Amino acid sequence: MVAKPKLYYFHGRGRMESVRWLLAAAGVEFEEEFFETREQYEKLQKAQTADGRLLFGQVPLVEIDGMALTQTRAILSYLASKYDLYGKDLKERVRIDMYTDGTLDLMMMIAGAPFKPPKEKEEALAVVVKKAKTRYLPVFEKILKDHGEDFLVGNKFSWADVQLLEAILMVEELDASVLSDFPLLKAFKTRISNIPTIKKFLQPGSPRKPPPDSHYVEVVRNILQF
Repeated sequence: MVAKPKLYYFHGRGRMESVRWLLAAAGVEFEEEFFETREQYEKLQKAQTADGRLLFGQVPLVEIDGMALTQTRAILSYLASKYDLYGKDLKERVRIDMYTDGTLDLMMMIAGAPFKPPKEKEEALAVVVKKAKTRYLPVFEKILKDHGEDFLVGNKFSWADVQLLEAILMVEELDASVLSDFPLLKAFKTRISNIPTIKKFLQPGSPRKPPPDSHYVEVVRNILQF
């Protein structure tokens, strides 16, 4: 029996959430180990760095196929390739890369906001919603309009679709009406959300993590000491 992938991270979204989404979309079950203390984190750092597996001494860390993978982008591209969510050729892959890089930029702006002082956090999230409406969502609305297909690339479900849905849902948590001017993205959201593996991940009790609360912020600050 093949061992399940094992994810090492904090008990929250951060940079690991897109990894969870991609594994879930592929229908792959995984295990997680969460850090709650600085001591736990340091223990992993020492053990993994000693054998050269925890490059740069930081997480996310994913153990899969006998490897210890770090760096979010590398992990995601490996999983997308492994589970046939990365297009059929180089031209499709580079489009997937462009789209996922764009959505990741948007999501990281949201992920970083809770660690700012309250006033700066509010301002940062307001900027995110504005950029989503004026820069990011219009791009994807146009992509869907121009090719008239159900998916972003090659008319086949890919990593780009998974990550766009993740980004849409994150922005909707900030502004529930954010898709009001984007009918094709509204339909896309419904369509992708009803793919069986995604639908399962969106149900209560799945490994999907909630938005970061004050406890999560405090734990991450204490562990990373910033």
